[in-house]
Amino acid sequence: MMIKLHAPDFVHTCTELIRQAACDLPEDILSSIRSAQRDEAPGSIAFDTIGSILDNIERARTQQRPVCQDTGMPCFSVDMPYGASMQTIREQINEAVVLATRDGYLRPNAVDPVTGKNSGNNLGIDIPVIHFREWKKNTMRVACMLKGGGSENVSAQYSLPEPALQAGRDLEGVSACVLDAVWKAQGKGCSPGIIGVGIGGDRITGMQKAKDQLFRLMKDENPDPVLSDLERTLYEKINRMGIGPMGLGGNTTVLGVKIGSAHRHPACYFVSIAYMCWACRRSVMEFEAEI
Repeated sequence: MMIKLHAPDFVHTCTELIRQAACDLPEDILSSIRSAQRDEAPGSIAFDTIGSILDNIERARTQQRPVCQDTGMPCFSVDMPYGASMQTIREQINEAVVLATRDGYLRPNAVDPVTGKNSGNNLGIDIPVIHFREWKKNTMRVACMLKGGGSENVSAQYSLPEPALQAGRDLEGVSACVLDAVWKAQGKGCSPGIIGVGIGGDRITGMQKAKDQLFRLMKDENPDPVLSDLERTLYEKINRMGIGPMGLGGNTTVLGVKIGSAHRHPACYFVSIAYMCWACRRSVMEFEAEI
């Protein structure tokens, strides 16, 4: 989607970006959920549970209401051309978040951890979350993800080696960590979920790498053939666990596994796991950048 970008237009379009994420699941996610239902036995709890999920998605889209009562933490990734003002973009995204909260597309979710006070408009210290990256294009790309608290609670980070899992500093150790995290989640975070994995980095960049994977399309192929094989292997192993939709048993525990990597310090080997619920609320728009 390409539009001329002026301040009032940008605020309006970012508000629309949030509405779209909150109310309309991306087609690739919807297709994966439909496919998951076909893999369950008709009349089973798993089949009916996914049916209820699909009904919920359709009602949200038709009525333009949030697909989940927890509208999540608004997270943005901004790719911008040289010379664009991060401060201006941040101020305009903040304004869009306030408008989306006012209009009911976002629930007030910004709570001060010291006072316990809710800001009421989804603005606060480091909220909304915005990551900026400069690129060589003359366009600006804004990606929005609404990250729910349930899925965030069952996200995890491991430091290899992990004796309790007999996991060493290798891809077998990575697999052991991912399987352990999903097993401990037991459907919490609203399965069938999507698993983003970050291998390496430090504790911050590793988790950000994991969360970045959640923006990938479900059917894309990892450009690294080793990681591509690992994604498929973990997807198959997890779905043989029998946890199933909402932890009630079945053939589908995850819709996909996406893995990224970052160079690490020789003394550290982190495995970061970002769990995303079936309500993978993300939307992306690209603009001609005139700020």
